[in-house]
Amino acid sequence: MVNRVNQFEQQSITVLEDLLVMLLNPQSGYFYQVAGWNMNCAAIGAVLAELSLLFRIDTDLEKLIVLDSQLTGKKNLDFVLKTIAASPVERSTGFWIENLAVSAGDLIDNSLSHLVEKEILTYHEGEFWTPHATSQHRESIEARIREAIFMDNIPDPREAIIISLINACSIFPYLYELDEEVVERIEFLCQVDLIGKFIADSVKQKISSPLLRGATLSKQIPVVPIHKLIFNRHLRTGWVPAFFSDIAAEYGPVFRIRAPFKTMTFLVGPQITEWAHRRGRMHLRSRDYFSDIERVYGASGLIPALDGADHFRLRKHMQPGISRKRVGQRLPELLELMGNFVADWKVGTVLQGTSMCRLMVNSQISPLTLSIDSQDIVEDLIKFKERALTTHVAKILPKFLLHTSGMRKTFQAVNLAVERVQSTHTPVQRANCPVDLADDLLGLHGNDPQFMPQSNLKFALSAPLLASMYLGDALGFSLYEMANRPSLYDQIDREAQAIFADGIPDYSQINETNADVTVRFMRECLRLYPIIPLALRAVMNSAVVEGFELEAGQQVFVVQTASHYMDEYFPDPYKFDIDRYLPERNEHRQFAYCPYGWGTHRCLGANLLELLLTLNLLVIAYSFKLELTPSNYKIGFNPFPSMSPDSKLKFRVAELKRQIPV
Repeated sequence: MVNRVNQFEQQSITVLEDLLVMLLNPQSGYFYQVAGWNMNCAAIGAVLAELSLLFRIDTDLEKLIVLDSQLTGKKNLDFVLKTIAASPVERSTGFWIENLAVSAGDLIDNSLSHLVEKEILTYHEGEFWTPHATSQHRESIEARIREAIFMDNIPDPREAIIISLINACSIFPYLYELDEEVVERIEFLCQVDLIGKFIADSVKQKISSPLLRGATLSKQIPVVPIHKLIFNRHLRTGWVPAFFSDIAAEYGPVFRIRAPFKTMTFLVGPQITEWAHRRGRMHLRSRDYFSDIERVYGASGLIPALDGADHFRLRKHMQPGISRKRVGQRLPELLELMGNFVADWKVGTVLQGTSMCRLMVNSQISPLTLSIDSQDIVEDLIKFKERALTTHVAKILPKFLLHTSGMRKTFQAVNLAVERVQSTHTPVQRANCPVDLADDLLGLHGNDPQFMPQSNLKFALSAPLLASMYLGDALGFSLYEMANRPSLYDQIDREAQAIFADGIPDYSQINETNADVTVRFMRECLRLYPIIPLALRAVMNSAVVEGFELEAGQQVFVVQTASHYMDEYFPDPYKFDIDRYLPERNEHRQFAYCPYGWGTHRCLGANLLELLLTLNLLVIAYSFKLELTPSNYKIGFNPFPSMSPDSKLKFRVAELKRQIPV
């Protein structure tokens, strides 16, 4: 057994955490090209190495033994140590790497959370991480490794282990420029620590071994018979995610539906969503299904079609422009825009629900993100986008229907929106104006016209207006439920009165404390009526999920919102119950609640959406009493290309209560 120094007992950052820091690619916001199984093996190897440094285990190529089963107080280490100590038979290091690899995802997540807590890494929405701006931790490790491989310094056992694990993952070529001499030096350093060598060799053996979860171990994907579709009550009404919940209850989390000329594969349930959220970037690609839309707009490299480093870079550049903070700081202007939109509402006015809500939201988003008025063209923008998604993504309609004379006319609204943005964003006109999203995008085009070419501006500068469709439809569903529930309507009104008691509040006051009922009401509406219920992806690397093999090249539909209607996650799921989000229940704190999508393509404006939706509900409850007309109307759905209320949704202004604070 190799001697160890007790200083390792005092390490606050584990070997696994240091390994993750080194494997992180700051440009892509994720790890270098380490496949999921390989990463899992390396993670378990790092934990075993740490346990050896702490005198808890000893190992060679034949067996791993527990020297001391006393717990370390570190979650990851103690999980692995207890698992090994509970075994009645001594096993090899390779055995434990293989058998514990299935749990490595949780260990990696724990480590990433700890690194964020210690301000070594910064977390970005969508499961991205980068080195923290004030941390030199990565530079420190890099410097010591560089000295070891380029300057002939002898590393201590911990660094030798990290070098061995990085080498086992074949990542050194991404970190440094290597020549034959340096490669030989790395191989020598991998032999310095004997136990580290045993562990790294075992990791490398498991990485290079054949796939352990191949097709021979997978189950056959069931096919749903056609009569199950025809007679499903939710499919007949267009309640798409509820339909998929019904099918999953009978056929399991992975199933196929045969349509004319093709078979579609669907993935359903919170375990699927969690896998897609955390591991999907290794197996699923979004570019394939969105490439047709890029051609429609004459663009290439749009954010919905990007994956990897380019997606992360564009996402980071757009994030400030649609952040809750930037828009919230303009709350006085936002309230004035709301007041202008509802200025002509009188008692007895009948409002067509879907179009009114979309226009109300657009009257706010358009000036706040692009500094233009687009009320006269937004309906054409939405009409063209809906037809493009239906013909080129969902492929429900033939493609020629996007190229009719009527559609060509509506496409002119895209050109008009871009012209308005460009004409109002000259240096003279933008002087002393608050920075908006259009400033960010045009600045990116000016500074890097290859990354943000002029051909992409048609989509990039019109896309924020299309958000009016999604947020507007969420508002429509929410107003339907508010009008149907007088007691909740009154509670939201009381919260609004308290918030606006002293005039215009700071946007930070629109929070879960001051608007408790309103926020919980909003969350329940997003659960019951998710606007984007599923995502289409192409499988780029085969995977086995929930025991079913997904073959490279096939398309899959991940229905992340079907679990919104599963009783085991949301008891009595079709009951409208805002108490689901009280601290003692917190039913939204799980992967079963997924109204904003998942993974790297999770809705970039989710926080802004919540602010605007909450604020619109507060303002309407404060200023008006709305009723459904007819009073017995029951919500209907338009299911494609996203879920929206049907055209029969109408509201009548029954009472004018108070003026919006301006």
